[in-house]
Formats: sequence, structure tokens, C-alpha cells
Amino acid sequence: MTGVFARLGSAVAHHPRLSALVWLVLTAAGLALAVGGVHGENLFDRLTTGAPSVPGSQSAVADAILADNQQVGQSLTLVVDGVPPDTAGVADVLATARTDLAAIEGVSAVIDPYALPDTVANPAAAPLLAADGRGFLVVVETDPAATPEVVDAALTSVAERLERVPGELGAVSPGASGIVGGESLIVDDITAQVADDLRIGETIALPVALLIMVLVFGGFLAASLPMAGALASIAGGLGALLGFSYVIDLDSSVVNVVTLLGLGLSIDYGLLIVSRFREELHHLVDDDDGSGARRRRGDGAVLTAVERTMATAGRTVAFSAVTVAVAICGLLVFEPQILRAIGAAAIAVIVVAVATALTLVPALLALTGRRLARPGLVSRIPGLRSVLARTADVQSEEGWFSLLAARVQRRPWVVVAVVMVVLGVLASPVAHLELRNSSTELLPADSQQRAYLASLERNYPASSSAAITVVTETTLEKATAWATELAALDDVTSVDPPAVLGSYVVIGVRPATSDAGGAIARDVVAEVRALDPGFPRWVTGQAAAQSDFTTALADRAPWAAGIVALATLVLLFLMTGSVAIPIKALLTNVVSLAASLGVLVWVFQDGHLSGLLGFTATGGIETYVVALVIAFGFGLAMDYEVFLLSRIKELHDGGASNDEAVRLGLQRSGRIITSAAAIIIAVFAGFVAGELLVIKEVGFALAVAVLIDATIVRLLLVPATMTILGKANWWAPKPLRALYRRVSITH
Repeated sequence: MTGVFARLGSAVAHHPRLSALVWLVLTAAGLALAVGGVHGENLFDRLTTGAPSVPGSQSAVADAILADNQQVGQSLTLVVDGVPPDTAGVADVLATARTDLAAIEGVSAVIDPYALPDTVANPAAAPLLAADGRGFLVVVETDPAATPEVVDAALTSVAERLERVPGELGAVSPGASGIVGGESLIVDDITAQVADDLRIGETIALPVALLIMVLVFGGFLAASLPMAGALASIAGGLGALLGFSYVIDLDSSVVNVVTLLGLGLSIDYGLLIVSRFREELHHLVDDDDGSGARRRRGDGAVLTAVERTMATAGRTVAFSAVTVAVAICGLLVFEPQILRAIGAAAIAVIVVAVATALTLVPALLALTGRRLARPGLVSRIPGLRSVLARTADVQSEEGWFSLLAARVQRRPWVVVAVVMVVLGVLASPVAHLELRNSSTELLPADSQQRAYLASLERNYPASSSAAITVVTETTLEKATAWATELAALDDVTSVDPPAVLGSYVVIGVRPATSDAGGAIARDVVAEVRALDPGFPRWVTGQAAAQSDFTTALADRAPWAAGIVALATLVLLFLMTGSVAIPIKALLTNVVSLAASLGVLVWVFQDGHLSGLLGFTATGGIETYVVALVIAFGFGLAMDYEVFLLSRIKELHDGGASNDEAVRLGLQRSGRIITSAAAIIIAVFAGFVAGELLVIKEVGFALAVAVLIDATIVRLLLVPATMTILGKANWWAPKPLRALYRRVSITH
């Protein structure tokens, strides 16, 4: 295995310009296709949005029936405010607007109170009039038989015309205002916010990551190499996502979640490769044979350093990528399409990230060569020399991390006890975790579409749909009789009159709560589903979809956890030859993830830090966020576990005792682990600065997960437990030891 990576390093080092050119072309192509849309549409044009669903579940079946039997096309609604309906001149303004709207190709109907006989005095106008007497609705529907292209063009023209109406009403009613809303605009808002958040995240993350790497490497030249890999990885990842969008539906949140993972990993891997290269180059150039004689330019030191780097750090990067991919493969086991889409897309992006680390970064190392062994210009800046002497040191066998490990090893049981108490306290909020399936709640609080929906709910209750919808396959008479039974349920305030929809009858159930996804709504869903009306029925709505999603997660979670755990045990055994180390790694990762989820619940569900982070709590955590945090968080934890164990194993195989291998392994890898963690925290924190709630939750949770893992777990808990286990760390039954000798993955 080591020979494969050494040969790869040699091939790249012999043809560095070719490798760099190939990646330049791939990067340009990825950006041109995914962002520029040179082929007609970019990645963001192909994204979908909506509450996550579970194929085959009650809510999904009901939603499909409603969509298939929809008798009207898409619509846009203008909510007018500050205009009493009886104001003189309003009818004339709306008559002109109505004529213009009806003339747009693809529009099938324009509905407003003034189009009815007797206008606002007509009882049929009541649903269109505001409860506070200061506004009304204008609804424009498109032809359901029109082509998608005609509908899209019509919606654009309708929105533009409706947005001019409040200004025209201002001539007869000063202070008139209005908001245009509808499903298509909500989708556009979420998709646009995804693109904005991606730009914000990268604008914050990349400069911070560059600054950290300057401190790590002591100069801009070395720091720029992982950044080049990261930029190529972003472009390649977006191109891969564009390809996936033609195979599966990609939710808008997938892009940012997957991109931030690929960005963080590519920088981490590039950091490890560059750091190991500088270490190997120093050994070769400064003191090749122990005599102190410096090697001369042209003697092949750079080529040898690249080969050794790929044989060691390159192997570690590849192994780490496999462990991260295995953790994320757990998402493919679940039924919800959004989890499978994220899992598949994330694996593709991981492949791109590891490809840049194993081909592009080594090529750049070969091109820069010995310059990376010299101090950078930054080290000459007064005041920074002493700082960089500590942060950019790659040669010292002893340092802060080895001293920390030595202190931990003196009292390992105390360290384990204190760490477990701290992690237990952090994990405690998980006990009251609530899961939510939000839609427009994910948008910023100041979003126009959120204001539009709030205005509808406040002033037009008749126009808002019931929180729970029951689709029945029966006669109108039987459905009407059953509706009286539904109205008698606890926590049900009213039931809408049953309405015929094709061969089905639809009943709207309104629970005694304004929270469509809260506990009361979920209880009503459970009660309705527990009833047996004697005919087929399906229940949908936010609470119903949440229940279906949660059930689907619970049903498949044991399978996902079992597959990931088994694969992790096998991979770590092949790396270490130990049975104890893989089991310990699983247990420590579980405790670390529990602590991260606890902090997530405390902040986003309970609403702490909402002002600082700029969000409005929804009373729960998004259902698929929990699955993503566990999968991605576990993968990142294994990433750092591999970084640390590879150095400890290398030292132990070289003859060091267990404690010495742990101490020196932490010294040699601690700087890389903490630096990589700081960078990936910066990446995730950049996405917390965005506005979309689901991205904030994922970014925050993973930043916390990395912070906890790279500090409390990796620097304290792992050295302490490995010290306690001693020689038992490397124990395996005799048959497994024999197997390890045949199939091990070693340096």
C-alpha cells in the first residue's frame, strides 16, 4: 500500500506542470458550468426546496395525491395593507391591473374583491378582505395545462405587475403597501439565500484559513498550497453537484452543507501533506547522513521528500478520506431522499478533496521545492519571528504538546474523570431534543416571504390552509360523517368542510395551536391516524411529515450505526492491528458527538445566543440536521483520530514504548490537528454567519463538534485512555494478529 502512494508521488513530482494544468482546466470547467451556467443553467437554477419527506410514508402519499389532483396552476398573491376596501378609487386602480394581468400569456384567472358583483359587499369577497379592515388580496392563477416555460415566464411577469399595484394605490390611499408572495417566490428566496450564504461563508472562511496556515507554515508560499487545493476542490465539488442534479433532486441546503465539508477536508488534507513535506525536506536538506553536511540543489531531495510524504501523509490522507466516506455512507441507509442525496453528493465531494490533496498539492510542492524549507518573508516582520518560531516549527521532538501529554500521563484517571463530567454536562440538553421539519421558518426573520405568510395567517385565516390535511378515498357523505368524529378529538378546534378532489375527499383539521409542528399538532396527527374510519385515509401536514421522518430515522438508525461501526472497526484494525484502539475510538467519538448535539440543542432549540448568531428559534432542531451532524461529526472525528494514530503507530512500530509513542505522536501531530481544527472551525463558522437557519445549525454544530474533538478529546481523553490501557492498546487475538500481518495497511 505504501509503495502505491510513493509511486503516485514520484509520478506527480516528475510531471508537476501537467498535473497542475489538468487541475486548472478542471477548476475552470467546474466554475464555468456550476456557477457560470455556460451550458444554459447553473447549479443554483436546478435546486429544489421544501420540507423533507419519506417516500411511501402517509404524508408523502397524501402530498402526491394532492399534487396529482391539483385543479389549479401555480399562483401568486398580493397582500395589500393600509388600504380600507371601501376607499374611493381603489376599484379603478384594480380594474386596470386586472386587465394587464389577464393579458399575460399563461394566466387563467385574476381574483380580487372588486371583480365580484357588488364588490366588497358580496359575501364571497369575505375571504379576500383583511380581518383588520385595512387591506385585501389579489390572487393570480396560472393555467395548469400550460408548459413549464410559459408558467415560469408568466409568474415573472405577474410578480412584476403586482409589485407596481401598491404604488398605484398610493394615489388614492396614501400609505398603501403590499407584499407579493407564493410558492415559486418562496423557492426563489431560499435558493437565492443558499447562493448568498455560500459566498458569505467562503468570504469569511478562506481569509481566516489562510491566516491560520501562515502561522502554521511561517509564510504565504507554503500556506497558499492547501488554499490552491481548496479552491480546486470547491470548483470540482460544485461541478460534481451539478452532475448529481441531473440524476437526483438536490435540495437547496445540500450545496452549502456538502461544499463546506469538502472545503474543510481539502484544507485539512493539504495542510497535512504540506507539513509532512516540509518536515521530510528539512531532514533531507539539513542533515542527510547525520554528519551535518547540507545536501546540494539538484540531488533529488525534493523528489525524495515528495515520495516520502506521499508514502506517509498521503497514505494517511487516503485512509482518512475512506473513514470519513464510510461514516457518511450511513446516510445512504436511510429512506428520506434528502439524506441519501447529501450522502451521495458528500462522498463525491470527498473524492474531489482527496484527489486534489494527492495530485495537485504534491505537484505544487514539486514546483516550489526547496523554497518551502526556507523561512518566509513573514518571519522577518518584527514581533512575528518569536510567534512563528513556535507555531511553524516542524523539527522539534519536544514541545507544548509533548509536555501536555506528559502531564496527562501522570494522572490519566483524573483526566478521564474530569473530561467525562464536562462532556456529560454538555450532552445533557439532548434529553429534551425536539425534531422539526420547517419550511419558510428556515428563511431569515426579515424575509419578505415570511412576512407574507405571517400577514396571511394574521389577517386572512380563511385563506390559510389547515395545519393537518386528511386525504380520504371514500364518498363525500362518509367523509362528512367522519369529519364530525375528527372535530370531537382533543385539541382540535375546528374541521374544514370536506371537499371533493378528483376521486378523493379532503378534510382540513385545525388543532388548538399556532405551532403547526409542535407537540399538540403531533398528538392530533397520532389520534387521527389511530382512528379506523373504514376506508383508506392518509394524513399530511408539517406535524405528520415530522412524525414520518422521525420514525424513518429511528427505523434505520440501528442499521446505519451498525454498518458505520463495523466498517470503522475493520479500517482501524487494518491500520493499527489492535482491537482495543478501534473500540476506544468508537466510544470516545460517541461521547464527543453527544456533547456537540447537547450544545446544539441548548443554542438553537432553547434559543440561547439567538441574538448573537442572528436567528429565531423554531422550538426544535431540523430533523435531518441531527443525522447530518452525527454522520459528518463522526467522520471528522475519525479524520483527526487517523491523523493522531498514524503518528503514534509509526513511532510504536519504530520501537518506542506505548507512553513514549503517545507523547511524541501527540507532539508531531498535535500542531497539525489543532491547526486543521482551527481552519475547519473557521470554515463552519463562516457558514454560521449566513442567514439560512438549517445551514447555521449544521455549521454551528460541526464547528462545536470539531472544537470539542480536537481539544478535550484528542489532547486529553485519547492520551489518558491510551496511557491507562498501556500495552493493551496493541492487543489482538492470535488469529487476528495473523490476519493483520497479511492484510495490514501500514507505513
